[in-house]
Amino acid sequence: MEDDKQLYHGYRFPPAILVQKRRNKTAAKRFFRKLLKVQGKSPWQIITDKLKSYSAAHREVVPSVTHSTEQYDNNRAEVSHEPTRQRERQMRRFKSAGQAQRFLAVYGVVGNLFRLGRHLTRAIHYREFRSRAFCEWRAVTCAQNMV
Repeated sequence: MEDDKQLYHGYRFPPAILVQKRRNKTAAKRFFRKLLKVQGKSPWQIITDKLKSYSAAHREVVPSVTHSTEQYDNNRAEVSHEPTRQRERQMRRFKSAGQAQRFLAVYGVVGNLFRLGRHLTRAIHYREFRSRAFCEWRAVTCAQNMV
């Protein structure tokens, strides 16, 4: 299964974290369009939960793509949301959806820099990736003199 050809409700990249007031068809269409724009090409499959508005939006936005709502297909998407949900529990006092969206957009990018999937790599490669991540972090935050 090619990951770059698949579009998930909880896609493993930050654009899938989209805070919206409603979970209706209009919001779902906006969500799909945003993901398609970021991905740059049409996926061969869309995996979401069983929310009816996702099916309705799918029929309008990408009708030629297969749509799966099976319970176990969606597990990967839900697992990718766990770090976000943990952070949301710690930061429950967002004043607005816009504030939450701004925070989650940045947090997702930073989180992906440091969340490497330890079980997928050898120790020597993991240490190298961590070293690169911290070098990049120092460069971005202009913290070269800090050890």
